Amino acid sequence: MAQAVANVARRINATVEEQRDSLGAEITPSQTNKITKTAVLNYNNISKFYCIFDQINAALVDLQGNVLTTLPEAVGNMQHLISIDLSRNKLRVFPERLTDVSSLKHISVEGNQITELPMEKLSLMPALKSVDVRCNLLTPEAASVPHHFTLLT
Repeated sequence: MAQAVANVARRINATVEEQRDSLGAEITPSQTNKITKTAVLNYNNISKFYCIFDQINAALVDLQGNVLTTLPEAVGNMQHLISIDLSRNKLRVFPERLTDVSSLKHISVEGNQITELPMEKLSLMPALKSVDVRCNLLTPEAASVPHHFTLLT
């Protein structure tokens, strides 16, 4: 497994050095299957993520400090995901496919440009404990629906 992680790290570094804006085309499903606990891809200037999210078998995904504007639809298939950090990206819309991940406990979208939250869908997530939405452009009505989790605003 250490070799697989080292290969992924090398590919990330090459992507940054060559100033490419996508990483996912470089990572194969067989490589991502080996990432079982944590996928840390923070601060890599990634703007598009084509990686097959349902092939990443990770409990924690850290994509903070990139330049992501969206996530692929497949993020909703990550049924082992417990925590995702999307802080300090360029998200304008909350990635609603995250609400399909029933195991998700913690979501951070702090420091983006999000104006609305799908509070009704978030409120239906059984495991959700916290959502960090600090430093966004939320309207006052964004958190008006009753919820069972901690909303950091």
